[in-house]
Amino acid sequence: MFNILKSWLKNSLTTILLVTIFLGINTATWTPPSNAALPSGNAITEGKALLRYALPIENKPVRRLQASLEDIATQLRANRRWGAMSSDLKTASRILDQPNQILASVPTERQPQAEAWIAELKSGVDSLQESVKVKDKEQILEGRNKLLDIVTQLEESMVTEFPFEVPSEYNNLPQLKGRATVAMKTNKGHLTMVVDGYSAPVTAGNFVDLVQRGFYDGLEFTRSEESYVLQTGDPPGKEVGFIDPKTDKYRAVPLEILVEGDDQPTYGITLEEAGRYLDMPVLPFSSFGALAMARPETEANGGSSQFFFFLFEPELTPAGRNLLDGRYAVFGYLTEGKEILDKLKEGDKIESATVIQGIENLVQPQAA
Repeated sequence: MFNILKSWLKNSLTTILLVTIFLGINTATWTPPSNAALPSGNAITEGKALLRYALPIENKPVRRLQASLEDIATQLRANRRWGAMSSDLKTASRILDQPNQILASVPTERQPQAEAWIAELKSGVDSLQESVKVKDKEQILEGRNKLLDIVTQLEESMVTEFPFEVPSEYNNLPQLKGRATVAMKTNKGHLTMVVDGYSAPVTAGNFVDLVQRGFYDGLEFTRSEESYVLQTGDPPGKEVGFIDPKTDKYRAVPLEILVEGDDQPTYGITLEEAGRYLDMPVLPFSSFGALAMARPETEANGGSSQFFFFLFEPELTPAGRNLLDGRYAVFGYLTEGKEILDKLKEGDKIESATVIQGIENLVQPQAA
């Protein structure tokens, strides 16, 4: 019931590769113009970066700052282009020299902390410039990651309210009005993931609620396909999803996909069925460890407790547009534990899952 794609995709790795080649699906031809903040060029494959770009903010200077720092990793992979890295850091420095443009989007009460972050960023960029001069790759990457963590905090401080109203028909479901961090202990090691209620409040809210209930503790991973998916969330017994003890009914979660440039998610229909073939989700399947809701093959609104990690392999499911985008709802990304996720297989077990940050953003259904 809960196969992620239709039966013709069961042997999917070869199929997806052939279809993508045939259709010419790649970043250049399938990424449409939009109002989203994602930069042009290579598709983003880092979960933390995708989460930063998914934040509902409109401050262009901080986005340019973020892009300049993220580009450093690209240059390090491309034969260590020291000149390009130096140029990225000069761009970052110029932006930080005009802090008022960044602070314009930060509420007054948060500005003292934001000013401290900007000063820390300025100092860190200066240090990185010295690391580039001596071509210390490890130090550059470590420094760049620390700076981007500060950028994340700075960008999050710009969010003042939830960006849209969830349709009232879903008021009977938990909703995440913001973000939450979940730590998962498995028999192979620890995973950390961030779930994004700004882009998928119902899907993320359902997941966080189930984590809080201890629903996933002790569950096995029930499906594993190399370079494709790792799935779990099927409870023991005859049920295939979560039965709400208050109603004694199966909790069904709608398909929920926020498209770049849209004000709120599309519910209950795949983008393909909606005729939006070229539109890209704000949370795409382009990162190893993307978290997505599983559902019955023919029921867009039939998801419940089962979810999967997408084991991104760029040669088989190219970032920028692949056959999962718009069909299934991504609601977060793995941020720590990639090497552990890579080891997990069918039969391995979730020992515990805990919300370690953001539980205050979970809104439970109001009693009728």
